[in-house]
Amino acid sequence: MPDVFADLVGQDETVEALRRAAADAATILRAGPPDLTAPDGAAPTSDGALAQIGSTRPGEHEPGAGMTHAWIFTGPPGSGRSVAARAFAAALQCLHGTGCGSCPGCHTTMAGTHADVRLVVPEGLSIGVNEMRALVLRAASTPSGGRWQVVVIEDADRLTEAAGNALLKAVEEPPPRTVFLLCAPSTHPDDISVTIRSRCRVVPLRQPAPAAVAEVLVRRDGVEPDVARWAAAAAQGHVGRARRLARDPEARARRDAVLAVPRQLTGVGAAIDAAAALIGAAEAEAAASVADTDAAERAALETALGAGGTGRGAAGAFRGAAGQVKELERRQKSRATRAQRDALDRALVDLAGFYRDALTMALHAPVEPVNTDTSTVAGAGARKWEADGALRRLEAVLACRTAIEANVKPRIAVEAMMLALWKG
Repeated sequence: MPDVFADLVGQDETVEALRRAAADAATILRAGPPDLTAPDGAAPTSDGALAQIGSTRPGEHEPGAGMTHAWIFTGPPGSGRSVAARAFAAALQCLHGTGCGSCPGCHTTMAGTHADVRLVVPEGLSIGVNEMRALVLRAASTPSGGRWQVVVIEDADRLTEAAGNALLKAVEEPPPRTVFLLCAPSTHPDDISVTIRSRCRVVPLRQPAPAAVAEVLVRRDGVEPDVARWAAAAAQGHVGRARRLARDPEARARRDAVLAVPRQLTGVGAAIDAAAALIGAAEAEAAASVADTDAAERAALETALGAGGTGRGAAGAFRGAAGQVKELERRQKSRATRAQRDALDRALVDLAGFYRDALTMALHAPVEPVNTDTSTVAGAGARKWEADGALRRLEAVLACRTAIEANVKPRIAVEAMMLALWKG
């Protein structure tokens, strides 16, 4: 059976460093109650920040010094931030301290059922302070299995300011056997606060090479080699998206529709129509992705509140629970908005890849195209727009992504982008 790090693609140095940290964590447990916030465990630098993982070598520190209580996994989308965090959490719970992948600690952690591993996956636009306070309170308990309490926070860049402050207090004064694993795109203050960053060890991940992604698709998912190579290149190193493109015909159809946009921009009306089509497709994809979850949550809540009951006062009790139903609807609306933005962002990444190909062809750069199946169209665009025009169009797509991240209305941002693409 493969170990817990098998799905971390193209990150050999990081895997080696995490293995050493897991081994040090096991050494700490054998030695007695740990103090992970001591200087040896936190590895502070001269400016007070924590050293990045991999800054030490085996034999250069005391046994157990490679482990600390707070970590930040950073890297571009698709690099495997959450995969690395979950794998490290499993290695910490491994009975052998290696992340073997076969012991109960590894198996339950990777399956998401370990009692001492708490996973925060934000479904909405942000992680609120109440959720973070409750999580910190639960994480302060003693590990039921005798090893570690591990808190994995995916998309830690979505923490609100108040939630970040609640987490900061826990990171500053952690319980002796609690470990925080945060995932964020970078350590920039816009993604993670400087005060939290200064108390964490950073695990930088890089974008995996397409060849490494293709190898995983073939080995793990049974994808045909030629399809795997195409999907890995089209996904621009994003492992999850490459898997969807290789296995999901609907994902390929949505991508084809996006890559047809440059040929449709023949005027102002066509640009507005293309924007409406792109927004509509993102809304439909988002609605389909959350529909089953929304229905199950509402049914479960109504059952818990006594809907359909025939006993005395059952109907009145359900009518009095309007506040809870309203709160559920608020969370579901936030999740739908997040899903819509994620779907739209995937489309914008595909569109940026097309104009990137046109730019590299206009410059005669010796690089492989992202979209091999539209290279002919991209080449025609390169000849028509030349390098300046292709660059302006690429910048328009990237500016649209930035605007949406800044909470500009998606429809307004996309319409502005389409007009910029048409005008060049």
